[in-house]
Amino acid sequence: MGLIEKLIEKAKSTPKRVALAECESEKTLKAAKIVLDSGIGYPVLVNDPAVIRATAEKACVDLTGMEIVDITDEAARTALVTEFYPMEENRDLSEKAYLRKIANPMAYAMMLEAVGKVDCSFQGHTNTTGDVLLTALSIIGLQTGVTTASIFALVETPGFEGPEGNVIVFTDCGLNTEPNEEKLASIAISAADNIRAIMGWEPRVAFLSFSTDGSGRSASVEKVKAALARTRELRPDIKADGEFQLDAAIDPKVAAAKIKRPSDVAGKANILVFPDLNSANIGIKIVQRFAHGLGIGHTLCGFKKPVADSSRGATVEEMVGDIALVILAASEMK
Repeated sequence: MGLIEKLIEKAKSTPKRVALAECESEKTLKAAKIVLDSGIGYPVLVNDPAVIRATAEKACVDLTGMEIVDITDEAARTALVTEFYPMEENRDLSEKAYLRKIANPMAYAMMLEAVGKVDCSFQGHTNTTGDVLLTALSIIGLQTGVTTASIFALVETPGFEGPEGNVIVFTDCGLNTEPNEEKLASIAISAADNIRAIMGWEPRVAFLSFSTDGSGRSASVEKVKAALARTRELRPDIKADGEFQLDAAIDPKVAAAKIKRPSDVAGKANILVFPDLNSANIGIKIVQRFAHGLGIGHTLCGFKKPVADSSRGATVEEMVGDIALVILAASEMK
C-alpha cells in the first residue's frame, strides 16, 4: 500500500468537513469527488455557484453530496463577518475590510474555518504560497507561543528504505526563505510534534548541511549548529542531531563511517530539516522529477486551525493525499 492509500485509510476513521475554494480548477473538483467517494471527508465548495457548476461540467464531476457555499450571497457574507470579528480583540483589519476580503473565495473558506463551520481548508493549487500564508495569518492566526509558521511534506521515494519504509519528512518546504537559528529550531519542533501526532512516529530529527560534524566551515554550518543547540534547549525530549550531510542522516553505513560518536538520529532520521528554502525546494523537486517520488502534505504548521497549501504543480492524486493529511491534522487538533 502506497503513502496516499495509507493516508486515506487512516483518515477514513475521522472524516472531516474540508473547505475547497479553488473551484475554478478542474483538478480541485476531481480531488473533491475522490475525497467524498473514499469517505475521508465532506467537501464544502466555496465559490460562485456558477463557477462551481461550470467547472464541474468541464471536469465531468457529479456534485451530489457536496455542499456549495455561495460567496456572492451578501447577507451570508455579512453574517459570517459579524460572527468572526468579535472572536479576537486585536484584529488587523476593520469589519468592513474583512467583508471586502472574503469576496476572495480562499479568504471566505478560511473564515468559515475560523468560526468552526468547517474543520480544515485546502488551497494552493491556483493561489501562491504567499497569498495562502498572508490570508491564513490574517484570518486563522498563529497558535499561542508560535512565532514561525512552516510547511512539512511527507516524501515517498521508490527504492528508499528508512525507518518508516520509503517515506521521510522534509521541512521547511515552502515558507521560510533564510531562517535563522531560532526559526530553524521552531521549524524542527513543529514538524516533530505534528508527525508524532498525525503519523504516530517517534521523531528523529536531522539538521542537514553540506558538512557532517564539523567537516566543513561556513556561516551556514554555524547557523545549523546553533539551531540544533536551541532545539535541544527548548525540547530535550525530541531526538535531534546534526549537522549532517544527507547521506549521514539516512544511511546507517555512511553514518558509521562519518560519525564517531553515539547518535539516536544519524543513519536513521525520519525528519530532515533543511538549512534554507533553496535547498528544501530543490530537494523535494529532485525527488519528484528524477526519482518519480511523491511529496504529500503541505500542511501549514503553527496555525490555530489546519490549513493546507498545495503545490500548483500537484497531480489530483497528490492533492487527495494533501487533503487526507490536513483532515488528519484536524482530527488531532480537536
